[in-house]
Amino acid sequence: MVTEIERRFCVVGDDWRAAASAGRVLKQGYLASTEFATVRVRREEFAASLTVKSARSGFIREEFTSPLSLADADFMLERLCGGGVLTKIRHEVMHAGLIWQVDVFGEGADDLVIAEVELERPDQPVVIPPWVGREVTGKPRYRNSSIARRCAKAARRTPRTETPLECAASMSSA
Repeated sequence: MVTEIERRFCVVGDDWRAAASAGRVLKQGYLASTEFATVRVRREEFAASLTVKSARSGFIREEFTSPLSLADADFMLERLCGGGVLTKIRHEVMHAGLIWQVDVFGEGADDLVIAEVELERPDQPVVIPPWVGREVTGKPRYRNSSIARRCAKAARRTPRTETPLECAASMSSA
């Protein structure tokens, strides 16, 4: 078990890109989401995992992660993620001694870009980069599970020419 202390912000502009890593594609889907916990499958190019995250208390929540085979992750993403699947590109940007993870969601997500920073303790001072806008920590609309649910709704409205994994590119902001 790991205690995650994380703050999330909307990103404004593209100034962050100059210092960003090349980025990696993440596909993640949700097997379950309740008031107590969320169960997520994540697939990268060469790694996959199953993660259970507790409900958030402020900036803090408990996180349990186990590795998955790529085949198991692909099966779960394709067949079991009734809570939706999303695709995003994750970049890392170093700012004031902290690594910020910047997630770029598909155009169907209204060009949403979210920055996250993980902290060692809840009262840790954070120097906010100039490319970071309003804080959205704890706001349900900006949780990845909520974005994935919107993706699933968009997929149901879209003719079955798209797979759930392709849905992120056409996700509405419903």
